[in-house]
Amino acid sequence: MKTAKVSLVTPGLEVALSPEEILRGQATTKGLLGPWSATSICGNNITSSCLYVVGLVIVQAQALAPVALLLAAGVLYLYRKIYTEVVEAIPLDGGAYNCLLNCTRKFNASFAASFTLLSYLATAIISAKIAMAYGEQLFPFLPPLETTALILVLGAGLTLLGLTDSSKVALAIFCLHLATLSLLILWILTSSDFTSWWPGNLSLFKQQWDWPRALFLGFAVAMLGVSGFESSANYVEHQRPGVFRLTLRNMWLAVTVFNPLLALLALGLMPVPEIAAVSDDLVGHLGFLVGGRTLHTLIVIDAVLVLTGAVLASYVGVSGLVRRMTLDKCFPQFLLKSTKQGSYPFIILGFMTLSLAVLFLTHGEILSLAGVYAISFLGVMTFFGVGNILLKVNRPELKRTYRAGWITVIVGVMATSLGILGNLVINLAFLEYFAIYFFPAVLGGILIYTRISVLKEILLFIDRLMVGFPSWRKRIKAKIAKLSNMRAVVFVGLENLYRLRKAFMYLSRNEDSERIIVLRFFSKEDPEVDRTIHRNLEIIQELYPELTIEYQARSGEFNPASVEALSQELNVPKNMMFMGSLSRAKSFALQDLGGVRVIW
Repeated sequence: MKTAKVSLVTPGLEVALSPEEILRGQATTKGLLGPWSATSICGNNITSSCLYVVGLVIVQAQALAPVALLLAAGVLYLYRKIYTEVVEAIPLDGGAYNCLLNCTRKFNASFAASFTLLSYLATAIISAKIAMAYGEQLFPFLPPLETTALILVLGAGLTLLGLTDSSKVALAIFCLHLATLSLLILWILTSSDFTSWWPGNLSLFKQQWDWPRALFLGFAVAMLGVSGFESSANYVEHQRPGVFRLTLRNMWLAVTVFNPLLALLALGLMPVPEIAAVSDDLVGHLGFLVGGRTLHTLIVIDAVLVLTGAVLASYVGVSGLVRRMTLDKCFPQFLLKSTKQGSYPFIILGFMTLSLAVLFLTHGEILSLAGVYAISFLGVMTFFGVGNILLKVNRPELKRTYRAGWITVIVGVMATSLGILGNLVINLAFLEYFAIYFFPAVLGGILIYTRISVLKEILLFIDRLMVGFPSWRKRIKAKIAKLSNMRAVVFVGLENLYRLRKAFMYLSRNEDSERIIVLRFFSKEDPEVDRTIHRNLEIIQELYPELTIEYQARSGEFNPASVEALSQELNVPKNMMFMGSLSRAKSFALQDLGGVRVIW
């Protein structure tokens, strides 16, 4: 039986960089996004929703549409608090995946990631499709399918420029969009048609109709108008300190002001049956009614640009999520190859290829993708709320800058769950369409998660039935050895057996590494502590005989500088280093450790 090895106590680390250089490098904000640049990327996605969601909400809720849209904005206010607590506690790219990764099993995190990837896929294709539909109003000769594909390719090209340069384009589009919506609202308010129609439309409130059902379905559709809110969490590492919560505030304000106000003004200008007839292009129709061809053309141009910006947001979100998952060994490592601009071409081009394939396979019919979009996006937000609950329960000691109340989190999760239910009531076929896309995505995730077991089964199959193919057997054995021989580092303090067992239980269930280094930093040598940890590790070794466990005690302090130096010395990436919750006593935050994961 293997026994835990205790290395000689070393006097310190051979630090390639001085602690001051490392900490100074972490503190720099050069190349990081400010509040408006960061807001514009996800803001184009969430504010473009008014182009299609306002009319759809009026169809379902009629006169109560502004109320339904305000309720959706209220849910978004709750999720501002939910997202702020989690992301500022664990400020790493990945959104719901990163949240669940640090407070539950890796499989659960990968499950949430499948929802997120499907959400971005559906958002990119639908946004490109709607952008093409608006562009077709100015250039009717454009081929629909090829133009949609061109917009998807353009989004990939902008993302390849790097986040800093693409954010400049996104910011210009965002400013134009807000200016266009503001101009439209002012134009409607000064329109004589509005003042003449509005008193007559008040009679809608006196009609006998099933207003609870209408409000519920209107709210469910209105929740689709906050898509993009989750995207900021997928590129938080590219934002300056304190910017993330500002992006949430800015998006919430935009949705709270524009969506209900446009619904209110539309009801004051047009009867509901007429709104229903033009619900897919309500904003453009309003512009034509009050401002003629000139304002309508401006709105169409703005729509094409801001929806292209929503496509860009999908690429940015996917890049952050897949990069994070690749660092955690969920995807092949070649995806981490980056350009001088800091973009990840293999991730971007891979997502573009997948989007184009789905577009052409569905022949541009977006009904099936609408089901994927509705369930996956609201599912992502629900997972994030559940992740917040798990973070409170499983990581109570983790340092936080903000805490969302229990009522806030529970009401938020219930609201997004009701949003999913309401969309299924409107169109139960959404569930069927979602399943068509979701099950292959989950199956792929399961295969990645269980890849060593799958490879061993293939090896067994070759041994039994394919004796004549020794080269295949050799390659598969080499692949298994490569995956299993990765080292992982577990940082401990004065850990008892219970906490060590929790750490190794997590590693056994979630990681492929079979070589574990248990490492303790100390300021004063204490042989008794080493003997206790060594004795506990011998018990752990008996519980997990397949693991090779090595214990090291190092003179020094656990901080970002020592973690960076250790990562360089041992050639172990920081996302393969694990620790318990970071207490408030520490002078640094979790993000300063560069990706070290919290597992107990």
